[in-house]
Amino acid sequence: MAATRSPTRARERERSGAPAAATSQALDTVWRMAKGFVMLAVSFLVAAICYFRRLHLYSGHKLKWWIGYLQRKFKRNLSVEAEVDLLSYCAREWKGETPRNKLMRKAYEELFWRHHIKCVRQVRRDNYDALRSVLFQIFSQGISFPSWMKEKDIVKLPEKLLFSQGCNWIQQYSFGPEKYTGSNVFGKLRKYVELLKTQWTEFNGIRDYHKRGSMCNTLFSDAILEYKLYEALKFIMLYQVTEVYEQMKTKKVIPSLFRLLFSRETSSDPLSFMMNHLNSVGDTCGLEQIDMFILGYSLEVKIKVFRLFKFNSRDFEVCYPEEPLRDWPEISLLTENDRHYHIPVF
Repeated sequence: MAATRSPTRARERERSGAPAAATSQALDTVWRMAKGFVMLAVSFLVAAICYFRRLHLYSGHKLKWWIGYLQRKFKRNLSVEAEVDLLSYCAREWKGETPRNKLMRKAYEELFWRHHIKCVRQVRRDNYDALRSVLFQIFSQGISFPSWMKEKDIVKLPEKLLFSQGCNWIQQYSFGPEKYTGSNVFGKLRKYVELLKTQWTEFNGIRDYHKRGSMCNTLFSDAILEYKLYEALKFIMLYQVTEVYEQMKTKKVIPSLFRLLFSRETSSDPLSFMMNHLNSVGDTCGLEQIDMFILGYSLEVKIKVFRLFKFNSRDFEVCYPEEPLRDWPEISLLTENDRHYHIPVF
């Protein structure tokens, strides 16, 4: 009896164990498939992360390169740079403990604390930078024409000097580094003065400060256009010198700065002033102090200059001209050496 039950129980055990084995085998297969899928997903995820990381690094590198390129290009083309913190600029430019460096740091601190100058605009260092610094502020502030320009058509001034005052020597006028002279001087001067008049009128007619600033950024990144405006300013100075010289010959009272100008052997008359001084401006030299007086007088603006290298002396702060009329607008410059100028921002 026991012998007959034994095979039966064995068969039952085999039948009951078969589904369990099949289930286990199925679970094992599913597990292997799931494990393989997970491993594949992880591998794909790792590969994707590595790819996007490399793409991010490459993109960041290229973006940084383009930003640097555009900044260099923009900085190179813009002749009047954006505002920077005054004391930060001083700390960067005047490191070290030499007596001159210490003096300059004290001078900048004086501007910051006593004169409330918070920022500075760096101006491109060349032989036009005094004219550039003055014209930039006239345009950015929307300062109007001098009173004498409102009464005369300045476009006709070149012909006036030649035909009304007999100044045929004007043909020797030199356009800065171009050194151009000849029969077409009048035509070039007329075009440049007309351009100055047009630009000045346009800026003066804009009441929105930010719009004028945006237009200044555009104008002062065009080197050719700038050059023409500066040569027009030089001619305006020459015209004023000629006008005052004619007044002096008729025994009229003239401003003291012109008496000083005509007392020098190198500028005893308008021709010598042009040949020995004005023709070199923009080429081999910039404006001298007496030229700054003439510029302020011609444009009817009070040019206040902080001469940082003269700190702790009476010449630290000077005005061109020294006795401007009360209603003349004021602009400010700063210089570290009387050769190159920057624009302080209050």
